[in-house]
Amino acid sequence: MSTTYPLLDRTRSPQALRSLERRDLPQLARELRAFLLESVSRTGGHLSSNLGTVELTIALHYVFDTPHDRIVWDVGHQSYAHKILTGRREQMARLRMAGGISGFPKRSESEYDAFGTAHSSTSIAAALGMAVAARASHQPRKAVAVIGDGAMSAGMAFEGLNNAGASDADLLVILNDNDMSISPPVGALNSYLTRLLSGRTMNAAKRAGARMLSMLPPVLELAKRAEEHVKGMILPGTLFEEFGFHYFGPIDGHDLDALVPTLQNLRALSGPRFLHVVTRKGQGYKLAEADPVLYHGVARFEPDAGISPPAGGRMSYTQVFGDWLCDMAAADERLVAITPAMREGSGMNRFSERFPERYFDVGIAEQHALTFAAGLACEGQKPVVAIYSTFLQRAYDQLIHDVCLQNLPVMLAVDRAGLVGADGATHQGAFDLSYLVCLPNIAIMAPADEAECRALLTTAFRHDGPTAVRYPRGAGSGAKPDPHLDPLPFGRAEIRRHGRRVALLAFGSPLAAALAAGERLDATVVNMRFVKPLDEALLLELAASHELLLSIEENAAIGGAGAEVARLLDEHDCAVRHRRLGLPDRFIDHGDPSQQLADIGLDAEGIVDRVRRALPDAVRDQTG
Repeated sequence: MSTTYPLLDRTRSPQALRSLERRDLPQLARELRAFLLESVSRTGGHLSSNLGTVELTIALHYVFDTPHDRIVWDVGHQSYAHKILTGRREQMARLRMAGGISGFPKRSESEYDAFGTAHSSTSIAAALGMAVAARASHQPRKAVAVIGDGAMSAGMAFEGLNNAGASDADLLVILNDNDMSISPPVGALNSYLTRLLSGRTMNAAKRAGARMLSMLPPVLELAKRAEEHVKGMILPGTLFEEFGFHYFGPIDGHDLDALVPTLQNLRALSGPRFLHVVTRKGQGYKLAEADPVLYHGVARFEPDAGISPPAGGRMSYTQVFGDWLCDMAAADERLVAITPAMREGSGMNRFSERFPERYFDVGIAEQHALTFAAGLACEGQKPVVAIYSTFLQRAYDQLIHDVCLQNLPVMLAVDRAGLVGADGATHQGAFDLSYLVCLPNIAIMAPADEAECRALLTTAFRHDGPTAVRYPRGAGSGAKPDPHLDPLPFGRAEIRRHGRRVALLAFGSPLAAALAAGERLDATVVNMRFVKPLDEALLLELAASHELLLSIEENAAIGGAGAEVARLLDEHDCAVRHRRLGLPDRFIDHGDPSQQLADIGLDAEGIVDRVRRALPDAVRDQTG
């Protein structure tokens, strides 16, 4: 597929965009949307959310003086049009690939990326900080936060609103509402009202009226109440007004004739302003409009044909979890499942349909998810919280204070542990073992394959206390799970290969690489299974019978499983040499996970090399 883009070809920067006539903008939007579809279908990435923000992106860069004015995109998976219009169009060919541009805003990538985002609900706080800094330095700079309706479900968004209203900062918050769940039908009347309410004449009249009425306090109070009641009847902005914002909207986010003048009016105002924009995910591409969830994150596909159903093949760890969840729920009526807005990603679709009364999607509210689970556990329920490793970080205090301190049987199904590929540094599951292993009362398990994942999920669920089962993205070795719900012995590792001199201690998915290295080294290979509690008796036996122990984990080398092994060896004054192999002390960008593991030495060759450096004469290369 090849398309020409005459207007887009001339619009290589926001400065070029601002030189266009307003009547040209709808044509630019059509070309930009067509290019987005063509580009993302070739590389993969986030599609439906980006198709929905084309007009809003054009209007923002047309009205605001970027990069001098700051635009903060919440989450940032809807910022592809922003990247294209800010000089990165050619780089879209390597979107989310090693050496290419990120799928999210990134400060080191462009001066137009005012704030790095990828986790939700941070935009209001960040833009407020920028607005306050501009005021402190007397800079005539505008700050804009663009936040989605899903991200508005998080408490941090409301903390930002509360602080912004109280500080009377020069901040514009734009709610990109693409769900229609809180919006009345949008049409000419709403656009007209928004343009009217955002205009300088209307706001000047309101200020003048307020000055006059302030001399008559009872009349002023009556006027305020009347205005609130009238606006409450025709506009859904009372909540935001209570936070101290001037609310405008809702407005059609695909109508540039409404967007541009409204944003121009709002740019001329000061103080906290809130604009409610209604958009449609997948706008302009019928298949994505019909199923925006399917087209949210896509692999390569043919736009004319659409996304094909996945071919049969190995089960992913996420699918193993989803099947286990349904089977365990059928066996134990105490099981309840919780997700912070990641039903599809966590494999909970079938569970939500079979057990709707035991399924809870709490929105993008990880802190609430953990404490909600703790409350359920207090009353005899057995909550399972399905959460990505990178998002569990957001609920760390609740995990410590509300779950572990009270020793409650809350089970964490920690998906996307380890390297995750194209989503990059913001989503790598690199730290969960490090921040979990130091917590009292928690048991932590790391399955080596899909079959073991199912068994360890059962083991964790039946344990009377906090547990975490961490598993990687995608598929593993293809080991077929047992259909039964049999647990594994709690706290016990297994020796998968008997060798001499060197013992490789593999925690989770690195087991396959450890087995391959073990053949070359004639090493003992141990599938550790448990990070906490460790199999103490086996480790002490290995320490007494081997010269070198090497801990291997797809987690930060600082802390984590290797640190726990070192602690145990220190406690028992073991003289054996112990080395650790894990993720380096740096953030790992987007790329192919297999290549990244090889680059950092977490493949078979890297394991052999690490042993060679620690015990040079131990290497026996059977390949000759």
